[in-house]
Amino acid sequence: MPADHAPATGNLDDDDYPAYTMGRAADVLGTTPAFLRAIGEADLITPLRSEGGHRRYSRRQLRIAARARELVDQGTPIEAACRIVSLEDQLDDTRRLNQEMRRGLDEPTSDT
Repeated sequence: MPADHAPATGNLDDDDYPAYTMGRAADVLGTTPAFLRAIGEADLITPLRSEGGHRRYSRRQLRIAARARELVDQGTPIEAACRIVSLEDQLDDTRRLNQEMRRGLDEPTSDT
């Protein structure tokens, strides 16, 4: 088998592998394809495209979409929900970086 045609089973654990079609993603989330298009237009997620041009979503993107849907279901406008989710992700990244930096400062240095 050519290297560029890796078996699909190698992607089963990859959170970023675009395994879900739009219809399947909507079913998994309990929403509509229009919702997925709307959060894509709001730049919350950018689905990959198949060779035929169809949108494909990863598990990571489905988790992000699920959080946005949760906020929309609570009455938050979709644009605001997308912004909130984006800011939550940025905050998580910043906290993670801060912890890494603190660990680096707490490690003893060997200046001898």
